[in-house]
Amino acid sequence: MTRLGDLERAVMDVLWDSVPATSDGVTVREVADALAGRELAYTTVMTVLDRLAGKGMVQREREGRAWRYRAAGSREAHIAQLMLDALDLGGSRDAALVRFARSVTGTEADVLRAALASEAAGGEPADRGGDSLTGRIEAPATDQVARPTAADEAADR
Repeated sequence: MTRLGDLERAVMDVLWDSVPATSDGVTVREVADALAGRELAYTTVMTVLDRLAGKGMVQREREGRAWRYRAAGSREAHIAQLMLDALDLGGSRDAALVRFARSVTGTEADVLRAALASEAAGGEPADRGGDSLTGRIEAPATDQVARPTAADEAADR
């Protein structure tokens, strides 16, 4: 799973927070406007979105001369995959899970118990996102279209 840098995470947060999965996505300009407090150049946002597309984190579609971007997977799926990757770093996976379980709050433990019970019963996990605690994490889509050029993106400005 791809770990995200600070700026990549900020861009993904814009996509996860403001773009419904059913929408056509947003343009580079719309993402740049949402990150206005960071005073980023348009080309910086364009580069970050291009790199995220290369990593399979975002999907993009051509709309005229511009591109529209949307997250390839949910925030929850990304976080779950990061957690699974952390478990694979070495050492005892069981010991890491036990230590994690001991660190969660009572409410979080209840959520985990309910998800595990639902999984054991063969049902949909309690998170409503369809992710499983056993590793069937929603993978980012890897379908990509050609990379935009600076001239293509200029039309989006």
